[in-house]
Amino acid sequence: MGRDYSHMARRCERAVVTAYRELRDVGQSDLAAFQACTTLYRVHHPEASVTEARRLVAEWVDHHIVRGSRAPAEGCAC
Repeated sequence: MGRDYSHMARRCERAVVTAYRELRDVGQSDLAAFQACTTLYRVHHPEASVTEARRLVAEWVDHHIVRGSRAPAEGCAC
């Protein structure tokens, strides 16, 4: 599967998943990477609540990294 996330249509989704992967690769903890990605999502979507951002980041990490799925994930429309 590799690390090619170009199949992700949404820019924020691709940014979040790429950032999470890279943070984990350089030794950041799961929680630190998750928190950074939640912040990153909110930079793309300042209108989103922290709860919404956490939910989407968790879903994307689970979908793309834990499960390794290449199928589209639920999320925002950007």
